[in-house]
Amino acid sequence: MQLSENLRGALAMSVAMAAFTVNDALMKAVTQTMPLFQAIALRGMVTLPLLLVCGWVSGGLHWRMPRPDRSLLTLRAVADVLATVMYLTALMMLPLANLVAILQSVPLAVTLAAALWLKEPLGWRRLTAILIGFGGVLLIVRPGAEGFNLWSLLGLASVGCVVARDLATRRLGGRLPAATVAFWTSAAVTVMGLVGLIGSGIAPVAAAEMMQILGAAVALIVGYLAIVLAMRGGDIGVVSPFRYTALVWAIGLGWLLFGNLPDGLTLAGSAIVTATGIFTLWRESRLRRRSREASVDITRDSPYTPPT
Repeated sequence: MQLSENLRGALAMSVAMAAFTVNDALMKAVTQTMPLFQAIALRGMVTLPLLLVCGWVSGGLHWRMPRPDRSLLTLRAVADVLATVMYLTALMMLPLANLVAILQSVPLAVTLAAALWLKEPLGWRRLTAILIGFGGVLLIVRPGAEGFNLWSLLGLASVGCVVARDLATRRLGGRLPAATVAFWTSAAVTVMGLVGLIGSGIAPVAAAEMMQILGAAVALIVGYLAIVLAMRGGDIGVVSPFRYTALVWAIGLGWLLFGNLPDGLTLAGSAIVTATGIFTLWRESRLRRRSREASVDITRDSPYTPPT
C-alpha cells in the first residue's frame, strides 16, 4: 500500500520527535554522572562523522557558500550553541516533560518574532492564540511558585535562542541543503563542548555511559534525517502539528527513566500550548494556501507574461 505525502510526512515528523526526545532523555541520564561539556563533546564526536557520511552520500554537503549564507549560518550556529548549553543545563535539573513542554512554545514565539522583526503579517486570531499559549507556558513554569528557579529561566532562555536559530533558518530558505546546515551546526556545538572541557575537566567514562552517548548520537541523526523528510513531504499544516507528539514521548520517558510525572497544572499548561500551537500552524497554512491561490489568479488574469 502506497502512503500519501501527508501520511508519510506525519509519520516522519512523529519519528523525528520521538528520536529527539530519546536524545534528550539519554543526555539527561548521562549528565547525572558525567560533566555536561564532556557529554556534548563525546556525542558530537560520534554525530559528526555520521553526518559527514550522510551529507557525502546525498551530495548535500557544501564547503563553499555565498557570504550572506555564511553569515546566516554562523548566526544559526551561535544560537544553536547557546540553546544547547542552556537547554541541557536546565534538563539536568528539571523534569523532562516540563522542559519539553516549555519548548513546545517555540512555534508560537517564532510566529510572533517573525511579525516583529521580519515584518510578516500577523492577524488578531493568531496573536490571541499566541498570548493564550504563553499563558500556558506560565502555568508550566509558575513564576513566584516554589518550582520556579534558575533552571526554569534557563529553559525559557533556550526558547529565545531556538527562535533566533529558526529565524535565521527562515532567511536561509532553501538555498543551502539540510545536510550542510546540520553538519556545520553540529560542528559548532561539538567545538563548544571541547572548549568547555578546559574548565570542567574530563571524567572516566564507564561502558554504560558510552552506550548512552552512542544512543543519543544515533537518535540525533535519526531526528535530523526524519525532520528533513517530514518538511519535504506533505502539507506543512498537516505535518507540523505532529511535532507535539514529543510531549507524549517526554511524559512516558520521564516516568520510565526518572520516575517523574507532570502535575495537573503542568498538564493543563501543556494542553494549552499544544492547542494554541496547532491552531497557529493551521492558520498559517491556510493563509499561505490563500496567498498561493491569489497569486495564481493574478498571474492567470494578468496580460503580463513572466520571463522564462
